[in-house]
Amino acid sequence: MSMDEQELERAILALPLEEPPEGLRASILLATAYRPAPAFSVAELALLGSLVAVVLWLLSVVFLGGGSLFVQTVETIGSAFSRTFSNGAILAWLAAGGATALWLSHLTLSPLGVRSHRSEGSSSR
Repeated sequence: MSMDEQELERAILALPLEEPPEGLRASILLATAYRPAPAFSVAELALLGSLVAVVLWLLSVVFLGGGSLFVQTVETIGSAFSRTFSNGAILAWLAAGGATALWLSHLTLSPLGVRSHRSEGSSSR
């Protein structure tokens, strides 16, 4: 038995259908389109979770007697940064890089060759 598309469509439309329950459309819209946005994205939750884990780890190290080792490590890192950034050559290179980035991002003009190619009143298509 083969049916062409019109016969099949008539048969489908002739099927008795139940009425949808009250509020079905509203509940579907509330669950999909009108659902409130989540407070945090997945990346933000991962970052916050990692930050909380690191802070808890540092607190546990300090409370378990490793506070002096932690302070010594922080002091060593601080002295390495101060030695690095007190070098005049490094500061000059950082200033030159910052000035170049500022110049390239804010002070350059668009080239003259790049213009809008609008046709003014020409009707050739």
